Amino acid sequence: MNLLESLPTVIGVAAVAPALLVLWLVIAADERPGPPGLVWAAFLLGAASISLLGYARALFAGISGLTDNPTLAMLLHALCGIAAPEEIVKILVILAISTQRARSADPMDTVVYGAAAGLGFAAYENLVYLLQYPDMWRSLAVLRSVLTVPFHGALGVIAGAYIAISRSGKALGAHRRDGLAVVRTPLLVVLAPVVLHAAFDLPLLTLQQHPEIDGVMRRVLEAAGLLIGFGTIALAARLVRRIGAHHAPHTEVSRERLSELRGMWALLVAGGGAGFAGTAFLLSSIHHWFANPERNVTMVLIPLGFVSIAIGIILLVLTTTAYVLGRNRLRSAAPGIQAMSAPN
Repeated sequence: MNLLESLPTVIGVAAVAPALLVLWLVIAADERPGPPGLVWAAFLLGAASISLLGYARALFAGISGLTDNPTLAMLLHALCGIAAPEEIVKILVILAISTQRARSADPMDTVVYGAAAGLGFAAYENLVYLLQYPDMWRSLAVLRSVLTVPFHGALGVIAGAYIAISRSGKALGAHRRDGLAVVRTPLLVVLAPVVLHAAFDLPLLTLQQHPEIDGVMRRVLEAAGLLIGFGTIALAARLVRRIGAHHAPHTEVSRERLSELRGMWALLVAGGGAGFAGTAFLLSSIHHWFANPERNVTMVLIPLGFVSIAIGIILLVLTTTAYVLGRNRLRSAAPGIQAMSAPN
């Protein structure tokens, strides 16, 4: 094992990188990405929202103990002990960030904030799991990056999408079918992510509590978890397409503008990732300084961590500046280009 692998730095990067990649994929579906500051705030607050889980769980404490039936108790634990507290704190973050924008703002902004909050939560949870099981962090990182991280992001997308639909329902066709949508859509903001999360956890909890289950039944439960997980991701993708279609570019100028904005956001996400990686490097070096009696090596790594953070901050500032200036240039140039390209 080389020096880099002996530090939790690689684990930190493995925990954060999948979340940033999925966040970029959601942002790329938005023709007019919102302010970068609000997106990063949603990501960081989503990670910080884990600290509120204790308060959220206190609201549902004791519900799973209301029945002596072990199956029903496990169902209530998945629903009220795990899913509801986690999704409620994420929804609170999405609502707090989305209220900073006017109701007339692009509905896709709320979807992006939902993805950022869910993925920030997933990145922190990912880091905790990978550090908790250092002997198997590689396999955990692969498994969680393929399913668990996108799943948390998808739940955030679903909550954000239904918030956006609720705020601008008629514009997004929420009331085309029946009048009950005005009540159903706000309920789905909470119910959809909570129920999907509980359904995803239930097969896993069943296997944990009944390790004697083997053979076909075990395969069925594992397949059910995978089906619900990827089905949730597919639902989130469908909602992104549905909301994004209302603002899809229809001209060559708009498509070119969207392509440039996506490139700027790619740099922006890379800058943020460099900053997170530098922070993980620094914190892991400090941890090894206190945990390892031979401190001569980690004494060199701490300055390297500061340098990594500095590089990440510089890259983040430069890419943010490039994004803002480029976005303003595209906005000012687009009307003139469209006027020139209009038929006489």
